[in-house]
Amino acid sequence: MTQTTDGAAVADAPPPARSTGPRIHRAWIVAAVTFVTIIGGAAFNSLPGLLIDPLHTEFGWSRGEIGLAVSVDMALYGLTAPFAAALMDRFGIRRVVVAALCAVAAGALASVWMTASWQLMLYWGLLVGLGTGSMAMAFSATVTNRWFVARRGLVTGILTAAGASGQLVFLPLCAWIVDRHGWRPASVTVALAALVVVPFVLILMRDHPADVGLAPYGGTFVEKPAPATGAATRALRVLLDAARTGPFWLLAGSFAICGASTNGLVRTHFVPAAHDHGMAITAAASLLAVIGVFDVIGTVFSGWLTDRFDARRLLAVYYALRGVSLLLLPMLMAPAVHPPMVLFIVFYGLDWVATVPPTLALCRERYGDDSAIVFGWVLASHQVGAALVAFLSGVARDATGSYDLVWYASGALCATAALMVLMIRRGRGAEPAPAAG
Repeated sequence: MTQTTDGAAVADAPPPARSTGPRIHRAWIVAAVTFVTIIGGAAFNSLPGLLIDPLHTEFGWSRGEIGLAVSVDMALYGLTAPFAAALMDRFGIRRVVVAALCAVAAGALASVWMTASWQLMLYWGLLVGLGTGSMAMAFSATVTNRWFVARRGLVTGILTAAGASGQLVFLPLCAWIVDRHGWRPASVTVALAALVVVPFVLILMRDHPADVGLAPYGGTFVEKPAPATGAATRALRVLLDAARTGPFWLLAGSFAICGASTNGLVRTHFVPAAHDHGMAITAAASLLAVIGVFDVIGTVFSGWLTDRFDARRLLAVYYALRGVSLLLLPMLMAPAVHPPMVLFIVFYGLDWVATVPPTLALCRERYGDDSAIVFGWVLASHQVGAALVAFLSGVARDATGSYDLVWYASGALCATAALMVLMIRRGRGAEPAPAAG
């Protein structure tokens, strides 16, 4: 107690309350778990390019047949994403992701006993496609939208780089296993990688900041919304609404070309294409893994740039430079690794998925609360493009004995994508739908 000048007693002011909040915001822990989960789920993406030649040799399946199974996986990877985002709103992130990891593990393990090409399509295409699709970039978008207000571009870049990090970890390992022990132990390794991540998701992942009484990072506290019912209906409704706007088709078309020139072509066919020129499979796989190293750097840096510059212009630059590099690639193929090829690998790695943060930023700018599902549909177009080129590249190789035509065609498509993104008008909110009649 203290006394005022007139002798009245007043209570002392309480000392300032000490902050009891966590030193590290829980959002960063959730982001870290998401990063590890994507790495575990992406382990399978290291396999297809390594197994085309072994499966062709053991079973006599054509590269077109194997490429078709890979294309089914890639198509489902994309088409599952918007429904997975809606399912996460309905059942929670943890349940959906755990189910997805188990599906990947089941598909990878079952492939060990396959004897026919239809089984390859069932295990690789259906099971793994559904599983990896549920942990696709729409998963990253959902986590980012719920847990972050500040640093969204940076976090998007980091989570996008997780897939490349998985490639960096698993490509050399799986290439070594395939070379020394055959393709079956490599498939088992991928299954185990998916299962190892499950406990981390169950223990550390949370669906919403309100679950732990926190505000999103950089934002204010909001109540957790009620579970959204009708996940499939909502995903389709969002698609129909977005499809009535011009930016959606420009984003979907350009991102389809992105998928065609990365997952469909380079990830699936770079190793067998290099092997055609006399390069050892382990050496070609190591080069593809190096792409993953620079992919991490390029994607995180692209996220930083997206927070500061016009996303349309960033995308135009990325696509244009990618197209030039693909046009030059046929001249760089050789039996041994040489400096020009290393330069291509470094450059292509920096550009690989640098397109994701600005594409997601444009979806968020145009479509607001529905942006994660809209991005899921844009990602579906990415994977449809990848699926078509994964299949057609194998057919072209069977027909012509070379991948050169595919490299040139993809370079031209990238130039088209650069023009498409520049046509997207700036502005907030989805464009109004055209009037009926």
